[in-house]
Amino acid sequence: MKDEVSQEDRKAGLQGMGCARKRVEDVRFTQGKGNYVDDIKLDGMLFGDFVRSPYAHARITSIDASAALEIPGVLAVLTADDLRPLGLHWMPTLAGDKQMVLADGKVLFQGQEVAFVVATDRYAAADGVEAVMVDYEDLPVVTDPFKAMEPDAPVLREDLAGQTEGAHGPRKHHNHIFTWEQGDKDATDKVLNEADVVAEEMVYYHRTHPNPLETCGCVASMDKVTGKLTLYGTFQAPHAIRTVVSLISGIAEHKIRVVSPDIGGGFGNKVGAYSGYVCSVVASIVTGKPVKWIEDKMDNLMSTAFARDYWMKGKISATKEGKITGLHCHVTADHGGFDACADPTKFPAGFFNICTGSYDIPTAYLAVDGVYTNKAPGGVAYRCSFRVTEAAYFIERMIEVLAIKLNMDAAELRRINFIKKEQFPYQSALGWEYDSGDYHTAWEKALEAVDYKGLRAEQAQRVEDFKAGKTRKLMGVGLTFFTEIVGAGPVKNCDILGLGMFDSCEIRIHPTGSAIARLGTISQGQGHATTFAQIIASEIGIPADDITLEEGDTDTAPYGLGTYGSRSTPVAGAATAMASRKIRAKAQMIAAYLLEVHDDDVEWDVDRFAVKGNPERFKTMKEIAFASYNQAIPGVEPGLEAVSYYDPPNMTYPFGAYICVMELDVDTGEHSVRQFYALDDCGTRINPMIIEGQVHGGCTEGYAIAMGQEIAYDDMGNHKTATLMDFFVPTAVETPTWTTDFTVTPSPHHPIGAKGVGESPNVGSVPAFSNAVHDAFRAFGLVQSHMPHDHWRVWKIAEDLGLHG
Repeated sequence: MKDEVSQEDRKAGLQGMGCARKRVEDVRFTQGKGNYVDDIKLDGMLFGDFVRSPYAHARITSIDASAALEIPGVLAVLTADDLRPLGLHWMPTLAGDKQMVLADGKVLFQGQEVAFVVATDRYAAADGVEAVMVDYEDLPVVTDPFKAMEPDAPVLREDLAGQTEGAHGPRKHHNHIFTWEQGDKDATDKVLNEADVVAEEMVYYHRTHPNPLETCGCVASMDKVTGKLTLYGTFQAPHAIRTVVSLISGIAEHKIRVVSPDIGGGFGNKVGAYSGYVCSVVASIVTGKPVKWIEDKMDNLMSTAFARDYWMKGKISATKEGKITGLHCHVTADHGGFDACADPTKFPAGFFNICTGSYDIPTAYLAVDGVYTNKAPGGVAYRCSFRVTEAAYFIERMIEVLAIKLNMDAAELRRINFIKKEQFPYQSALGWEYDSGDYHTAWEKALEAVDYKGLRAEQAQRVEDFKAGKTRKLMGVGLTFFTEIVGAGPVKNCDILGLGMFDSCEIRIHPTGSAIARLGTISQGQGHATTFAQIIASEIGIPADDITLEEGDTDTAPYGLGTYGSRSTPVAGAATAMASRKIRAKAQMIAAYLLEVHDDDVEWDVDRFAVKGNPERFKTMKEIAFASYNQAIPGVEPGLEAVSYYDPPNMTYPFGAYICVMELDVDTGEHSVRQFYALDDCGTRINPMIIEGQVHGGCTEGYAIAMGQEIAYDDMGNHKTATLMDFFVPTAVETPTWTTDFTVTPSPHHPIGAKGVGESPNVGSVPAFSNAVHDAFRAFGLVQSHMPHDHWRVWKIAEDLGLHG
């Protein structure tokens, strides 16, 4: 048999890896046909809402729900006393701590859940919340992590009184959580003491919030006849939530079904378990009816998991020629009232020990102290991989400070200290093995693309014009080169609640040659249904349009650890490729049988197996699929399906070069981003269009974080940015124009060489913006300024430098 279609056309018809295939998910979203948690309506469904504390630290002297229970439609008011007999008044966190489900004796942050009102509709629930009377006794408030560690600081966690050991080792103060150390302290101190040049800086990455479009919520439905609990919710890790619910409730895991429908953004905010989930489950068990809980936006900003809030004290040493010799970093990490970070539990500060960045730093030491304060708990990986964003920001600020100390061009300082291409796989001083990279090529491409020499000449002229009174605007060039660590992760060094962070894919080929794939991940806008189908298309020769992808239902999907920290492609994508290859291996045996040759005498050719040396004799995958169900083949089971659970041998290490050109008005503090160039290397590129979209979205979030987005508290613990009137979310008006570019350095250990890209633009853009602000003022003196660089803070820098007219 002969096929007149060329190999190139057959490959194009698959729409596999490398194709800018349109997102298949967008058809329903653009027509308003998405299915979100709040769209779920079940017969007899009730509604729950929280009474929340107006105080940041107070003892609860009484709770009176009598007036609330008189309101028509209010059925119940749950408190910690109601949950205590069930052992549900506290729950474990993902970081080895525990936290209150409902306030038990006292509250530790403003907005903390105190009581749960269950009613027949939302309006009755809201009225019930207002009618619950809670008496509070004020206690001293501490929102500064340094003050929290003072000897006379108030005891926040009374449940831990007298405990000198925590989940991650010794506690050295009643508000101390852990100390985590990596590297060689003595060797690093020696290098710093003997160095030609040492630069120091306190680098603060402020508290911010993922702020997803859809808030957190769930619908819990207990069927008392079958004893099965169904839980719909905004879960980035449905299987992990099922396990957590089983551990907390005592319900057997096979009796729990967790479903994540469409999720309106996650960004790490929806990884953890929240009080609303537990209370909805309890209320459904008690009432025998489904119970829905949906946050409002203020609840989400005030009480769900924050991000960042790291005070990073750094010292970096170098020779007079600029060769870096050592790095010392001490972090004071503000965890709020409970340690509820979504970090792999073997690393209480996540992957922050990637803080040596893209540089060949021979000696380094890191210490992180976690501290309790009267703020909301959390510490999620807001579009980053477990504290990598903080680490990248730290090292890129330290490089800039060192360049000033050396009076050296910051681009050149980076170039002479990059890890060289021939050094990979590279073992960092703080314990990571970088898989692959070509940093010098990427850097030179970036500098040439923006005409770096021309920008520096223009900047120098701008300074002269400013001094001469010809302009009131300064120009900054923000440089960043980052290496991220994603793909959590290898079971040997990553786990959540003791669960290994592998992931999974199950593929079934139908007799007519179409396919369905089910994965343990859950998309929140990343385009999984598009890109994973492309992987399968390239691996087994079935057009991507003939492949359906399902995620988010624990009754049908294989066990997986979910989507966050850019782990989908590095882990689940690898599982998808491996499952596909199992199918292709079986298909090879079937094809050989049908072609009456030995297995080794056929070879793969895009969408078929052909006889070696005789390509006109072949069997397509569609023919093989039909034969697998309809023709008895000796020694081969009918059907064509496979499942793969993939535990990666190593993390993956995408990298990038970002450059921001910004103009600042010294009299108003206003800024304008004139140019932003983002080069990413994410290894093998599956879908260029989706990659570009991910970069645009991540850079927009990075812009918000760097230039205005902040979760702020006053000294009394009052939340000052709990609405979108105060929490900066850029619109199309404020958002800069992004120029994207790429290099390709495949990961040597990943089945398709992919590294992941979803987090990279947030990791890289934030220091690029911040460095641009600092660089604009470099000619007038060094002034330390912390993010966010809003108009007032930029104006204040100019004032401190005496630049106001």
